[in-house]
Amino acid sequence: MGNCQRHHFGFNSNTASRLTRCNYQPMGSHVMYIKWSGKLFLSVLLVMGSLVAFAQSYPSRPIKIIVPYTPGDGPDVIARLIGSKISERLGQPVLIDNKAGASGQIGLDLTAKSPPDGYTLGVGLVTNLALAPHANKSIPYDVLKDFTPVALGAMNYLALVARPDAPFKNVTEMIQWAKANPGKMTIGTTSSGGLPHMSFELLAHISGFKFLNIPYKGNAPVVSDITGGRLDLGVTSYTSIAGLADAGKLKVLGITNAARDPALPNLPTIGESVSGYAVPGWFSFVAPAGTPPDIVNKLNDEINRAIKLPEVQKSMSTLGLIPQTGTPEDLGRLLRSEYEKFGKLVKDIGYQPQ
Repeated sequence: MGNCQRHHFGFNSNTASRLTRCNYQPMGSHVMYIKWSGKLFLSVLLVMGSLVAFAQSYPSRPIKIIVPYTPGDGPDVIARLIGSKISERLGQPVLIDNKAGASGQIGLDLTAKSPPDGYTLGVGLVTNLALAPHANKSIPYDVLKDFTPVALGAMNYLALVARPDAPFKNVTEMIQWAKANPGKMTIGTTSSGGLPHMSFELLAHISGFKFLNIPYKGNAPVVSDITGGRLDLGVTSYTSIAGLADAGKLKVLGITNAARDPALPNLPTIGESVSGYAVPGWFSFVAPAGTPPDIVNKLNDEINRAIKLPEVQKSMSTLGLIPQTGTPEDLGRLLRSEYEKFGKLVKDIGYQPQ
């Protein structure tokens, strides 16, 4: 009894008493404890070994990238290009599966419900990952729970454009005019709750002015009414109006990205006039939640390597995209930040999900 030692290990007294070790303790209990510990240790080693072996043998069959848009769209073009480069290095086919519909939600839902084994990726955009959960009444997936971020592929931006005879030539003057004429400034958007609409809602909310939103069924009528002087403003992709801007048929007041486009450094950002404003578009790869980290990191490495290739960067630039690389954690932080930003905006302006 005098040689009895008590090992508390920071537990409470009841737990500690059960962990008492004395010199008269029966030998059999030590043997059982050692056997049980050995089995547990062996099980852990086997699990770890199987995970390592799985990662080392990956991929052993074709990888599928679900693109939630139609063939020929920008996301489809880039996914095919990056997929082909990954296939060349990994020695397995990378198949593109177009599942368009519901603004990308159908394809992302299929991605979320796929086995988390690294053989299915999905293409996600700011619209269907960060904005739709707040602007839509319901979506079939939980963005923050159902996906594992893999890689950020590219960013792009929208352009705020004005009619050629507008009484303002930049964002600062536009805001001043809007405040002096509350509710009179008109803007055309193609979908309520979409990125063009919400990017302007954020600008108005930060700056404190009112405007009249006029919904359109397509981008072409918006641009036509702006160039014809029947509409004050529009928010659209820069590539779709670059020729009109060069010809002086409309004014580009600023772009929604946080930083200037290196390929078009003369285009000012809206954030240069309005502190805290940025609504970048982005293109990313996600996997089903639970995909092994080693596989995610391997895919991230391969995607980043492909994006750095000159031919990939050239194709992205042609589509108005700014190539991006980074870690899965970088994409995770961006996704959560954008998700929270749009959630706050929808709540602050009292927008009713459609």
